[in-house]
Amino acid sequence: MTISFAGKVAIVTGAGGGLGRCHALELARRGAKVVINDLGGALDGSGGNSAAAEKVVAEIKAAGGEAIANGASVSDDAGVVHLVEQTMKAFGRIDILIANAGILRDKSFGKMELKDFEAVMAVHLMGTVKPAKAVWQIMKDQGYGRIVVTTSSTGLYGNFGQTNYGAAKASLVGFMHSLKLEGAKDNIRVNAICPVAATRMTENLLPPAIQEMLKPEYISPAVAYLASDDAPTGVILTAAAGVFATARLEETDGVNLGHQATAEDLAAHWNEIADWSTAKPYGQGGEQNAKFLARLQERPALS
Repeated sequence: MTISFAGKVAIVTGAGGGLGRCHALELARRGAKVVINDLGGALDGSGGNSAAAEKVVAEIKAAGGEAIANGASVSDDAGVVHLVEQTMKAFGRIDILIANAGILRDKSFGKMELKDFEAVMAVHLMGTVKPAKAVWQIMKDQGYGRIVVTTSSTGLYGNFGQTNYGAAKASLVGFMHSLKLEGAKDNIRVNAICPVAATRMTENLLPPAIQEMLKPEYISPAVAYLASDDAPTGVILTAAAGVFATARLEETDGVNLGHQATAEDLAAHWNEIADWSTAKPYGQGGEQNAKFLARLQERPALS
């Protein structure tokens, strides 16, 4: 089966370089009309110009595809409104949103200023939420939509010096898990890509040989799949150098210690509480609640 995006319209944020550029080129190669959104700023989010976005548009057009450029900041309300209006005026519909835009302001938590925490949250979290909100009703009215958010191993597992980035990326997983439920009846599927790739965010961290292995274009097939007609929904797809895997949140079965349990009782039963051999994932929060209610029917371990 060949995955085609003929007749589909995609917005890719942060598409002026790195991962976003590669995602946009891949979607365009498969027939999508693509809106290249990029503020054109520095790695920390400062500055901006339209040159990077226009260059990617030129690449797509040179290959016979259709694309337009947009220079809005995804954290700016008016800019996001203009992005969607420009897309609808040019192409008449919006089928796919790849929320890829991001910035870095790494520092250990003790040295980080709150403005740097807020700036990273604004771009990664709200810079995903705002475009998603702007396209949501359009996708509902169409009865079709594909949204791919971008998380990170830092968001899933943590990384020194990246409390702001980790908090932002983890928040997108929670956003995705709730949005997948709300979009299901309207054929809107929402997934998360968790990439490991050599981009300007990592160029000072990785040696050249490793950067060559971790080209950003190796991630784009995963994004194309998550944006396709037959995509799953509510999935965290991890990807690096042609290796693909899925990640998920799990919860142990736990132990019913009864209403009178003390902190000392938890300490005594910790190995049972944290027994990962019983772990399972949940599709929504209500399933966890059902687990607790079911366990309450059992005789407490302390009785």
